[in-house]
Amino acid sequence: MSQYSKLQSPLQLGDLLLKNRVLMSSLTRNRGVVPHEVNAEYYSQRAGAGLILTEGILIEPQGTEWPSAPGIWSKKQIEGWKKVTDAVHAKGGLIFAQLWHLGRVAHALHNRGIAPPAPSNVPAKGGKFRLLTGEPDYSVPEPIENPKDYVELFKKAAENAKLAGFDGVELQSSNGYLPDQFLESHSNKRTDQYGGSIENRSRFILEVIDAFQNIFPKDRVGIKLSPSGGYNDMGEETKEKVIELYSYLIKQLDTKGLGYIQLARYSPVVDPTGRATVVDIQEFRPFIKKALLFANCDFSAEDGNSYVKEGNADAIVYGRPFIVNPDLPHRFFKGIPLSQEYNYEAFYDHPEGQPQVGYSDYPAVHA
Repeated sequence: MSQYSKLQSPLQLGDLLLKNRVLMSSLTRNRGVVPHEVNAEYYSQRAGAGLILTEGILIEPQGTEWPSAPGIWSKKQIEGWKKVTDAVHAKGGLIFAQLWHLGRVAHALHNRGIAPPAPSNVPAKGGKFRLLTGEPDYSVPEPIENPKDYVELFKKAAENAKLAGFDGVELQSSNGYLPDQFLESHSNKRTDQYGGSIENRSRFILEVIDAFQNIFPKDRVGIKLSPSGGYNDMGEETKEKVIELYSYLIKQLDTKGLGYIQLARYSPVVDPTGRATVVDIQEFRPFIKKALLFANCDFSAEDGNSYVKEGNADAIVYGRPFIVNPDLPHRFFKGIPLSQEYNYEAFYDHPEGQPQVGYSDYPAVHA
């Protein structure tokens, strides 16, 4: 056993046994609307993780700033993802699909002029929309008439994920995307049963989780939350409001028998404007009694091991280190230095016809 014995120890997630507690975070890499062999190679190279959480997978065509982000609404996409899950399983890995809807942070000009859907007609503020010239603001969204239509979209995506061979699904409810937009008060001005009170603003997320649990076993469903917000113009105004909102939601989620709740710590990297109201995720630890707690954001091996050892989380989710270290758990446990040779230009782009560059061409070590 290595010096990071807590991270190296297995973890039971429902009926799934995670081989270790070093998990791979969702990482947008912009390598294909329809997954292909290079995606399968990329994910299978990282099958040493206790659990892989895929990059965000779009549940319907949207005006995304990531034109080659993958989806899961078509037969070809399901078949493409089946190549990925088969490759991961062949290496002894486990993989959950992170299901994703952009809501108001899509853009009409990338969706045939159609305004993006959102709880209310409140656009996000700040930041340049990535692929549009000049300095365009975000689009003014179109209020969703019937939120249950989007609950059904998420349910259909979960059905497709099951067909594609995923071991489970995670709801992307962090970082200002659609579920998060329903949850937070400044982006949700509705006056129906999906707006106003904390209970009403939590309703959409809880209904999507229920829908997922009608497709997968309850404990093969997870959720990602970012209480401190910041990214995509999100965040409650005061620490007290953040704690009140997320305490309620997390208590409700914990009663549903879901497998885990992933909480992202605050990071200035994803909040360069200082928009967030910063709250330590340990404020919510007492409310997670049945589900596992996965902690995310800026952990070293030493920090992560201590965090788990102290009971602050059950596993640690690592992001960028997995990009350049496909064998990250092996390096942790064998004391092998991590590579820092990032090809930043290839994070979200690649030379024409060479999707493997800066993606699946990082070497593993053999020791």
